Formats: sequence, structure tokens, C-alpha cells
Amino acid sequence: MPRAQLPLSLVEVALGTVLILGVALGFALGTPAPDRQGPQLDAYASDTAALLANDPPRHSGATRLQEIVSSPTAFDRERNALSNRVARILPDNVLFRVETPHGAVGTPTPQGVSTGTATVPTGHGSVQIIVWYA
Repeated sequence: MPRAQLPLSLVEVALGTVLILGVALGFALGTPAPDRQGPQLDAYASDTAALLANDPPRHSGATRLQEIVSSPTAFDRERNALSNRVARILPDNVLFRVETPHGAVGTPTPQGVSTGTATVPTGHGSVQIIVWYA
């Protein structure tokens, strides 16, 4: 019984065509760009946290953050000063939210955006700083 065989050159042409189309399709569709915002936003958040953790207190406490989280009264008293200080630290195109055990300042965090975060433990609870691009 005779067997039918494809010529070897026809197989080579078919494989070459598939390879070329695959490479062309890879260039045409591309790959998603890496998320470059996340590391920069994390750096903004941790720099802000470090500055606030080392700022002297305005009234009492070892640092500004310890003063803010010491009581609800202290938080209410320092709320505007904290918001102004963080706004001066960060670039104009970066929004923020600072969450403490006694409340939060800044813009509510939107859903679906890349954010950077940093958490600073204090004697009265943790302070979380969240930043994102406007």
C-alpha cells in the first residue's frame, strides 16, 4: 500500500510561515507595560512617613505622629496641621490619606488606582499613609 508524503520543502515553508506570523503577532500585540507607578508611590509614602515620624511635636509627645495618635482630642486639634504638613511634603500631583486610630485626613482613597502605602507603628496605634497620583 503506497503512502502519501508531503515534500519536505512544503513542511519547511509551513513552519517558517507560522514562525514569522508568531513573531509579527508578538510585535503587533505587544506586552503590557510594567507598573512603574507602584514603586515610586511606595517611596513617596515611606518618605512622608519617615518625615512625620521624625518631626518634633507641636504640643506634647516624642514625635508629631505620637502626638496625633495619643488621644481623639489631640487628633482633632492637630488634624489641619497634619493635612497641611503632608500636602507640603508630597508633590502637587500626588493625593494622600493618613489613617490613624482616631480618624483620617486627606482625600478618600479611590478604587482602581495604583497606590503606595507606608505604616508607622506608634505607642498608641499604627498610622497608615496612602498616596496616589491625581
